[in-house]
Amino acid sequence: MSSGFLSAAPVAGLASIGLRSDAFGKLFPETGSVQWRARTVSNGSRVHCMKTWNPINNKKFEALSYLPPLAEESIAKEVDYMLSKGWIPALEFDEVGEVHRANSRNPGYYDGRYWTLWKLPMFGCTDSAQVLQEIGECKKAYPNAYIRMLAFNSKRQCQCMSFVIHKPSTTSAANA
Repeated sequence: MSSGFLSAAPVAGLASIGLRSDAFGKLFPETGSVQWRARTVSNGSRVHCMKTWNPINNKKFEALSYLPPLAEESIAKEVDYMLSKGWIPALEFDEVGEVHRANSRNPGYYDGRYWTLWKLPMFGCTDSAQVLQEIGECKKAYPNAYIRMLAFNSKRQCQCMSFVIHKPSTTSAANA
């Protein structure tokens, strides 16, 4: 047998596929061919992408953190989605907003892993306006804290969704 590339090709009389050694051209089509252009992605200069996240002096959090700050309408839509799934919304806050090691250097120990729960989860919540009111109260009480929204599934007993809804400004956090 020759030392060329092997390719799958039907063998006469069998229902299975055998190997054929002369298919180098079929594995790698010419780069200028129509077949090659149809299989590759080239957006050229027609693409106008949105800048989403600045990595310099900017902490990256969980889902939706790479987007600009969410407006109240966007948060209300996310809450409506949670409620339509039957999930229970809750709020958490933390002044540091990230996992760190301030109290111990032992393996597996991290401060900031768990944020403080704002009141109790909103059992029986039926409207996103109720949640937006709680977000406003949390922002008033802790203006220099990170605030995130959570959604719990009471049937599966797990957290289904979370995203940061408020980040303190750098000037107000530095003055605190």
